[in-house]
Amino acid sequence: MRYALGIEFDGTDFCGWQRLHDNPSVQEAVEDALSFVAGQRVDVVCAGRTDRGVHGRCQVVHFDSEAQRSDYSWVMGANSRLPSSIAVRWAQPVDAQFHARFSARARRYCYRIANRRIRPALEARYLSWERRPLDAEAMHEAAQRLLGMHDFSAFRSSQCQANHPRRELQHLSVERIGEEVRVEVQANAFLHHMVRNLVGSLLLVGCGERPVHWPREVLDGCDRTVAGPTAPPQGLLFVGPLYPAEWQLPDEVTL
Repeated sequence: MRYALGIEFDGTDFCGWQRLHDNPSVQEAVEDALSFVAGQRVDVVCAGRTDRGVHGRCQVVHFDSEAQRSDYSWVMGANSRLPSSIAVRWAQPVDAQFHARFSARARRYCYRIANRRIRPALEARYLSWERRPLDAEAMHEAAQRLLGMHDFSAFRSSQCQANHPRRELQHLSVERIGEEVRVEVQANAFLHHMVRNLVGSLLLVGCGERPVHWPREVLDGCDRTVAGPTAPPQGLLFVGPLYPAEWQLPDEVTL
């Protein structure tokens, strides 16, 4: 039987999603908890990997198991074995053809920036910080010039293992909410560090170091060395993937 799970997590204390030797990962914690519930080894496949310090609102995974457990048992049993920074939100059986990664049609991220002179304390784990005043409207205008299908090599980490750099950037907005500047982004898929590199370049526009048209010039040049710095990880939240309605998943991950 194949199951899909929705998982939220605080990534502060983990090396990222992917299981790595000698480093605590979200994947390792989830697999160990599910294996306990199943009484046998369980390996999960996720919709998209996240880096060290990045958080997730609804990561979707799938796994196969012969264990006969109710949806409620998968959720509550796993949560009883997970640290407080990870929670399984829902579980349900899915068709054997469902694949958490390849069935997804889009992924969404949100990047939050505390824009004030004083560093944040209460939400320091979930916010980046920029002391210089940011022009969110200029950042948004610059962002609109990046939409569409492009070669995003200029915003790709040197460690990226993707087969090619072309991605469809479907949505990229920047807005100010009081002292917070929020960047929301959606694409069919992302390259390694793509969101944080996009934010890093938009920040240079926001603080007046670069003009509005500069990020598009960087995009067209396909040269990572001329783009902005990689923004810190703690401001980044993986909102979740989106799937066609045919898979009958919860509304929050359905197109």
